[in-house]
Amino acid sequence: MFSIGDFARYGRVSIRMLRHYDAIGLLRPARIDPASSYRFYRGSQLARLNRIIALKDLGFTLVQVQAILDEEVSAEQLRGMLRLRRAELEATIAADAARLARVEARLRTIESEGQMPSDDVVVKRIPPVRVAELTGTAASFTPEDIGPVVQPLCADLGRRLEDAGVSPAGPLICYYEDSADSSDSADGNDKVVVHAAVGVAADPGGWRNFAIVDLPEVPTAATIVHRGSMDSCLPTHQAVAHWIDANGYRSAGPARELYIECPADADQWVTELQYPITTA
Repeated sequence: MFSIGDFARYGRVSIRMLRHYDAIGLLRPARIDPASSYRFYRGSQLARLNRIIALKDLGFTLVQVQAILDEEVSAEQLRGMLRLRRAELEATIAADAARLARVEARLRTIESEGQMPSDDVVVKRIPPVRVAELTGTAASFTPEDIGPVVQPLCADLGRRLEDAGVSPAGPLICYYEDSADSSDSADGNDKVVVHAAVGVAADPGGWRNFAIVDLPEVPTAATIVHRGSMDSCLPTHQAVAHWIDANGYRSAGPARELYIECPADADQWVTELQYPITTA
């Protein structure tokens, strides 16, 4: 047997923790000396201690740990819990990284205020184009709501076009519109209809599992080329908004994103942002 001090050292825990586990019935000593009240543990009890620490580090409360141990959880079951917890932590890390990226984008926007790239804005006509498209609905215009909708739509559209034997005749186009129920909603719902489209030379007739529509001409659009990931396009969007306002225009419809180059590295993307405008 081991004294509580030795058992704590072998188990890499504190004596105070072992006393607490004893008090709540989670890990009782193998023997308590009746004269001195010293606690003694067997080496075999390290197995239970290891399970307690592993489950606690996985995020379970001590009450939950005791319930799990009473069911005699196996090492393989613990491994399964670890896989699940690891996936949860990875998702949390990814969400935190995305949140930091959004903060960084806002900070760059703040730092670039008053430095509008007016020379980069080109006013031009956008010709009509026939596209195949899929649509979805996002909860709002925030990046964390748009991204999880538009990315799967684009991938799904590519697969459906391939299955239908329809070849793209132009680059990917994304555009966004207020949902029909957002403007009528009494609670101020700001849902967004997300369109993922690509130019095609196909007849709109016949059944397909995607829509073929004609995007109308935009007589006048303020356009600018954004280089880099769309996660970093906030300063570009807002700079053009400043330009539109400063030059006596107003918005005249949903903006479009024309993806000119989309290599595997999103930081190397080249996208033309197109904003329909009219004189104010």
